Amino acid sequence: MEPTNVFVLGLDDANLEALREVPRADEYRFHPLLSIAELQHGEIPIVELLDKAQAQLEAFAADEGRIDAIVGFWDFPVSSMVPILCRRFGLPGADLEAIVKCEHKYWSRLEQRKAIDALPRFAVVDLEGDPKPPADLRYPMWLKPVKGFSSELAFQLEDDDQFASAAAEIREGIGRVGGPFQWVLDQLDLPPEIADVSGTSCLAEEALTGNQVATEGYVHNGRIEVYGVLDSLTYPGSSVFLRHQYPSQLPAEVTQRLRELSERVIAQIGLDNATFSIEFFHDPATGDINLLEINPRHSQSHAMLFADVDGAPNHQAMLNLALGRDPQLPHRQGRYGIAAKWYHRRFSDGIVRRVPTSEEIERIQRDIPGVALHPVPEQGQRLSEMDAQDSYSFELTDVVVGARDVAELEDRYERAIAALQYDIEDIEDVGDIEDTEEGNR
Repeated sequence: MEPTNVFVLGLDDANLEALREVPRADEYRFHPLLSIAELQHGEIPIVELLDKAQAQLEAFAADEGRIDAIVGFWDFPVSSMVPILCRRFGLPGADLEAIVKCEHKYWSRLEQRKAIDALPRFAVVDLEGDPKPPADLRYPMWLKPVKGFSSELAFQLEDDDQFASAAAEIREGIGRVGGPFQWVLDQLDLPPEIADVSGTSCLAEEALTGNQVATEGYVHNGRIEVYGVLDSLTYPGSSVFLRHQYPSQLPAEVTQRLRELSERVIAQIGLDNATFSIEFFHDPATGDINLLEINPRHSQSHAMLFADVDGAPNHQAMLNLALGRDPQLPHRQGRYGIAAKWYHRRFSDGIVRRVPTSEEIERIQRDIPGVALHPVPEQGQRLSEMDAQDSYSFELTDVVVGARDVAELEDRYERAIAALQYDIEDIEDVGDIEDTEEGNR
């Protein structure tokens, strides 16, 4: 039988490893389509990237055979390129407008408001001239581009001085993503309330309180399925992610409400034949739930958590949908009762003089069951020059841990990071506005 040819935008080693964990993985041939460096580093020439990807696909079709699926699990521009390329090659995929409704933070808020009340107050901010905080919003508030990723240029603000400082910093860097995102917007017939909101505009909204939690799901031929609820724990005194853990430890009645809210907003947006992940805040003191953002893709950060607990990575849903199939995900058939992806971070800038060796990583993984380590910086790299970091912290190691329970999960993580050997030369910290909001890739 001929293998199924799946082209993956921005395929890296960690995700290739996860893809090889899906059921019947030997039936697939996974082909890299453009590199992460091309897709995420520096400026984003989206038209050139689409043309280059199309040329690679056409060359394969001419020389080797059939293209069965085009997929991706990264944020913009991958999230927008996948539906465009699928349409060009006549493959199953989501509608570009529905994807953009999720990704455009202001448009998404307008759609969410039609379906649910669990939202903060928000307003659009034009960075031209001398932008001011919206008069009807209260501090603390967030200011962030209408399209960004990995918390780049997202700031929590306490007063007008911080608003002005953040607006100036955002204006300097917003074009990297906002420019190519505007090109995507130009491909759509936009409603009047969005047509005048450029890709280099910002969203301001009042800060939410509580603990962060996420749902993951998919839509197949109009049927919405929420297949998982995860907890997103933060570092003490910060809203920077410490770990994502699955399954959620929240009471069943709370997770059911999260599922219902997810289904309502996804139905309103009209997303179909796609995976999604939605981030919420849950306040345990009041029981309030508020929606933070909708991602029109599953989280690659959660892939091995689902593999550890349910028996297959969430990439399986992406693959099956891309092939026009029902995802049919397993449930609680994995090796562990709980799993987490931890973000081992440093909160000040520095130059990395030494990273753990591959031999050291292998030894730690051998000595501590259920642990997988992925160092992020390279030797000689300045932390603040790494791509896709939030505004005030820097990832050193991604640590995936599977365990029987939370206590064993925490013990295995602490033992693993204690064994890691980094040498980082301190340099003066960058930035002076504290905190950041999102960190889930």
